[in-house]
Amino acid sequence: MGQLVNINEIERLYPDEWILLGNPEIDKINQKFLGGEVVYHSRDKKEVCYLGKPLIANYKKTALFFNRVTPLRNRSLIVSLFHPVVL
Repeated sequence: MGQLVNINEIERLYPDEWILLGNPEIDKINQKFLGGEVVYHSRDKKEVCYLGKPLIANYKKTALFFNRVTPLRNRSLIVSLFHPVVL
């Protein structure tokens, strides 16, 4: 597994990209990410989802979010938390 990276470093390294985090640390009160292990990142969401899927098998929790640097107009951000399901 990779190393933990804080959210400030993630935002600086991957502007305007989709980021897949393994074992995300979340501030439950303010509902914000504090950091995690960057598993995969790309400007293409589908690429992150398809190529990142086999990489998250060993994580208890994962999160996918878009690191928006340029301003949004009349849009909202969607953050998804994933919990692996074993069938």
